[in-house]
Amino acid sequence: MTSSLTFSATHWLVPVLVFAGVAVLVLFWSYRAAVGHPLRWVCLGLKALGLAALALCLLEPLWLGQRARPGANLFAVVADNSQGLQVRDRGETESRGAGLRRLLDASVSPWQSSLAATFDVRRYQFDARLQATKDFSELNFEGRSSAIGAALKTLGERFQGRPLAGVLLFTDGNATDLAGGVLPDLKGLPPIYPVVVGRAGAVQDIAVQQVAVSQTSFEDAPVSVQADVASAGFRGRPITTRLVDREGRTVQEQTADARADGEPMAFRFQLKPEKQGLSFYQVRASTPGSDVAPAPGAVPQTEEATLANNSRVFAVDRGQGPYRVLYVSGRPNWEFKFLNRAIAEDEQVQLVALIRIAKREPKFEFRGRAGETSNPLFRGFGAQSPEEVQRYDQPVIIRLNVRDEHELATGGNRFPRTPEELYGYHAIILDDLEAEFFSPDQAQLINRFVAERGGGLIMLGGMESFREGGYHRTPIGETLPVYLDAPEGANGEPVGPVNYQLAREGWLQAWARLNPTEADERTRMEGMPPFEVLNRVRGFKPGASVIATVRDAKGGEHPALAVQRFGRGRTAALMVGDLWRWGMRDAVKHADMDRAWRQMVRWLISDVPLRVQATAEPIAADANGAVRVQVRVRDEKFQPVDDAAVAVEIEPVVFAGTEGAAGAAIKLEAEPALTEPGLYQVTYVPRQTGGFKAVATVKNHQGADLGRAEAGWSSDLAAEEFRSLVPNVALLEDLARKTGGQVVAAADLESFAGRLPELRAPVMETWSYPAWHTPLMFGFALACLLAEWGLRRWKGMP
Repeated sequence: MTSSLTFSATHWLVPVLVFAGVAVLVLFWSYRAAVGHPLRWVCLGLKALGLAALALCLLEPLWLGQRARPGANLFAVVADNSQGLQVRDRGETESRGAGLRRLLDASVSPWQSSLAATFDVRRYQFDARLQATKDFSELNFEGRSSAIGAALKTLGERFQGRPLAGVLLFTDGNATDLAGGVLPDLKGLPPIYPVVVGRAGAVQDIAVQQVAVSQTSFEDAPVSVQADVASAGFRGRPITTRLVDREGRTVQEQTADARADGEPMAFRFQLKPEKQGLSFYQVRASTPGSDVAPAPGAVPQTEEATLANNSRVFAVDRGQGPYRVLYVSGRPNWEFKFLNRAIAEDEQVQLVALIRIAKREPKFEFRGRAGETSNPLFRGFGAQSPEEVQRYDQPVIIRLNVRDEHELATGGNRFPRTPEELYGYHAIILDDLEAEFFSPDQAQLINRFVAERGGGLIMLGGMESFREGGYHRTPIGETLPVYLDAPEGANGEPVGPVNYQLAREGWLQAWARLNPTEADERTRMEGMPPFEVLNRVRGFKPGASVIATVRDAKGGEHPALAVQRFGRGRTAALMVGDLWRWGMRDAVKHADMDRAWRQMVRWLISDVPLRVQATAEPIAADANGAVRVQVRVRDEKFQPVDDAAVAVEIEPVVFAGTEGAAGAAIKLEAEPALTEPGLYQVTYVPRQTGGFKAVATVKNHQGADLGRAEAGWSSDLAAEEFRSLVPNVALLEDLARKTGGQVVAAADLESFAGRLPELRAPVMETWSYPAWHTPLMFGFALACLLAEWGLRRWKGMP
């Protein structure tokens, strides 16, 4: 509060000045006889001060100031009711919540009465949402989250346009709805006065802060998991982190010594799920032996403040398959033989092949028996109709690994001519085949297959691939990551034997490597044989990545494997045309080559969209952990389907050895989204911690099945709530500074409540206090005059 001194009787100013002047002259005249006396000026000053005080009373001095008008302003007292306050600080006999409950008890702490004397106090408690309370008796500290941002936003909306003077916020500052600790928009909020609950560095705990999952095409370990584990009070002691499957079996285990308090440790795991589709795993962190089950009837003992943050669940989706890859070759070759054998070992990938074994005759001529029009290669295969055999003017093509007799059975070159036929595949492999094999419509369809459908395309090297195959300036050539015009200085001369090596980008791609360490990978590449066939290109396009290069005998380096994104899909160009030589040396090299083929094909199909695809994404900053399940539906041409009926069944997943039982599955109807055609979505709010599996079933308007898809996610609200047990004082200080408040210590609440009315409030009133009409003023004047009279009598002054 600021106050000022003013004078209300200014019309007396001139008489007062005249009186003061006369008094000064009289005083100097009266003390003329005391010249040289040591107390002369002291007595003169005392008498002048007394007369001046009496003269000031004529001007009627007043103290003026402002204060909050009693009862006109609102003040909010907000308390955290989350599970995080169940923690007990080291050395304390009660939890943080018990201390907060005592602090808010009006019968024990009188600061609320002082606050209510001036303000209309409104009391609230919050966890996932803000709730009004009468006297905080409902506090049970069982809330699964601390939605500080949502609580403040609700307060701002609720009291918009009303005189809210401030917010007294009781919390530990560990918000679960503020991503990265970033405060929300605080516009419109009054000053916030946080009261920090808990002490820094007063807990002993281990917490799995977050789990990051990334899937790769690395065959030995397609899933990489990184768990960040932080601890407090365990520095130098071993921390064991285990990766556990749904049946409670330990998949992998690592142990490391704990670092300084709050400093995370990264535990990295690589695993290959045993089954297709969705799998759920759990990361558990503890000190060795602390997670051993207690004896029957015994109470589990732990050094930690809580065990709720010691584990996190995550989902891994390997896809259901089968993924179908169409291989098209201009002639039978060794490459297909090894590629087919390699892909046959992958249960989720099916390789369908179109192989031309004879080109069409350049001129229609009757050969063989008189009157025979079919190719003699088909003699002896039964009584086939003329439509089922190739004529002399058609290429002879065989189909391998087809689904039925109708697949790839029509057309002169058997290659699909419509989107419905081609879009059923996930990737295309072109090998040693000239561009003229495809009609202009088929070439454009392949371009759209990658750009619009999102499929994968790779061209393998050969005598009739790339520039030699006439793909320059064709729709197929446009999709490739390399320029197909002649390289400078080529002169048609062969490069000669070349040695394969990974480029810088290739070392960063897991699918391009076969070994987990650089030393082993370099040893493997040194053992690869030299290759004789290389399709030279001028260079690679902007946005493309060179994964591998080859080095010739003269030291020249040429691109060997390049990749790029093209529209919704991805394309690759393998310029080496005799990769089969790799597998001809010994069994180990053959196994490496097979694995390289599988990983390359896996990368090619890894991001290809399906006709029915489901995803589950947490709604940002939702304190209840709500998840939005989205289902995208496409027809055979991969066009959005807007009239589908989408049912989503959500089932909780519980791990063996954990408390609680799996809840019942719930079936929800997804609604069409207004933002995207063919998109259906539904929102689900989990009621428990753990994994969840959503299965979407799609039917068209006639009731026929269009397909199904599944998605999985985990909800670890308790782990997020207990992610950090150290009070976030920095966040609360930032919150107070940006709203004009201050952090208040619990011991200072009484004094703070006493001076709070003096601070700025929406509704203020002006007060005045007469400084002249008080005993103090007259007492001061009388004291000065009596002191002067006493000194003169004591010292015998005239």
